[in-house]
Formats: sequence, C-alpha cells, structure tokens
Amino acid sequence: ISSFQVYIIQVSVGNHQWTVKHRYSDFHDLHEKLVSEKKIDKNLLPPKKIIGKNSKSLVEKRQKELEVYLQTLLVKFPVTTPKVLSHFLHFHLYVS
Repeated sequence: ISSFQVYIIQVSVGNHQWTVKHRYSDFHDLHEKLVSEKKIDKNLLPPKKIIGKNSKSLVEKRQKELEVYLQTLLVKFPVTTPKVLSHFLHFHLYVS
C-alpha cells in the first residue's frame, strides 16, 4: 500500500482529451499559486481529508471533485490559461 494517492484526471479542451496524474499535494501547490497570482477563490479546491484518506469511496469522491475543480479553472480562464495551470495540465504536450 502506498502512502499517497495519485489521481488520474480526464482533461477535455475543445476536441482534445487526455489524462493527467497528480497527487493531492500537486493540486494544493497549484491552487496556492493560483490564489496568490490570479486571486481565485481559496475555497475552490476540495479540502484535504486525513481520516480514511485512502478508502476507495473517498478516493473516487475526491477524484470527481478534483475533475470539477480543474473544469472550473478552465471555464474561469477561457482565453489565456495561466502558465502554472497549463503546465499542470500538460498543455504543451497536447494543444498546439
């Protein structure tokens, strides 16, 4: 059993679709940068949960919440995606 969970998130932009894999801490780091640089709502990111963090139901629930979080960010920045978010979503590999 690993001591951390990796979330596999489906990303869709226009006709492009791909997956990214990140730990919750990666999402947290991204969120901190966006809160400070782009003034997004600090409560947008689903909270970190300690108890039962690796239970299957919690992992599935959090994965869905993280997908919603990313889709919300993409809607918030429809024209110019912040560099830190583009990098997080691996735009450089998929969107030309």
